[in-house]
Amino acid sequence: MALKARMVEFGGWNMPVQYASIIDEHRNVRRAAGLFDIDHMGQMEVQGPDALPYLQQLLTFDVSVLQMNQAHYSLVCYADGGIVDDIFVYRFPDRYFLAINAANAEKDHQWFLYHTRGFGVDAKDISNSTYMLALQGPKAQAILQKLTTVDLNGLQFHYALEDRVAGIPTLIARTGYTGEDGFELFFPVAQGKAMWDRIMEAGKPLGLWPIGLAARDSLRFEPKMPLYGQEIAADINPLEAGLGWAVDFDKGEFIGREALLKVKLEGPRRKLVGFEMVERGVPRHNYELARDGKVVGYVTTGMYSPTLDKNLGLGYVPVELSALGTEIDVIIRGKPVRAKIVRTPFYTPAYKR
Repeated sequence: MALKARMVEFGGWNMPVQYASIIDEHRNVRRAAGLFDIDHMGQMEVQGPDALPYLQQLLTFDVSVLQMNQAHYSLVCYADGGIVDDIFVYRFPDRYFLAINAANAEKDHQWFLYHTRGFGVDAKDISNSTYMLALQGPKAQAILQKLTTVDLNGLQFHYALEDRVAGIPTLIARTGYTGEDGFELFFPVAQGKAMWDRIMEAGKPLGLWPIGLAARDSLRFEPKMPLYGQEIAADINPLEAGLGWAVDFDKGEFIGREALLKVKLEGPRRKLVGFEMVERGVPRHNYELARDGKVVGYVTTGMYSPTLDKNLGLGYVPVELSALGTEIDVIIRGKPVRAKIVRTPFYTPAYKR
């Protein structure tokens, strides 16, 4: 509020949608750095002698291949293959740590609790005691390095460690959802403002800006990172969403495996595609997609892309209409506006490998 953010209700939270121009915020993350308050996200800890088999049953990813301090994207599915949520799972010596979506936090925790039956495991919701900030962009490492004695050059992409940032005990993860290099920081909730202020102070000479929810959405959209409730949902399976790489059929049984194996063998009927507007118009969430006057799908996310300076969208269409170059219509205010299917991701992520 002190930074003059425009606030909106989001999943029961009062959240900053923007601090300045959304386009300027987006571009600042791509060229310098941005700090995101994402404390609305949920966190869980899983501990106990059966923690690994328990997670293997719940997650689509093969958790057994994680090295110590490594993180990986995974999906949690219903028995019919629909998606409960997408998460990040981290392996530490004494526990597994899960980062989950804000809107799904309560539902996820209940799902994980229900499935503890028969396992020697403790699945604890630690969202209320854990604060979460994301520092993203090409200058993120230089900014964070001012505040920690850890050599961040040695922290690989999708790995995490526990140390101190600005004197505060922090889980430092080289993860994020913007398509840029950067870090997600987890630390005691009482230190939220102190951590924010110290990072902003350290980053000011390097062009750090506070960034709102709107630019976070456009930043994740360009590298085709899915958003729950749009690209993925309870009635969408990972294979049609293009997330088969996060599903390991060879690891053994997990919830949803049989349904997903059927989809894999028969082939999905629809596919998530990227498209570019050929005619003037901006696609939006839930706009219809048509071909030869017939509705064939819908837009999951659509907007002006600040990085590519184009109007782009993601959406579901039948597999037979998913080839690159295929022309479709986006129904905007009742009128068909021409678009064509293009290669994704629209923006190639700039991760530190």
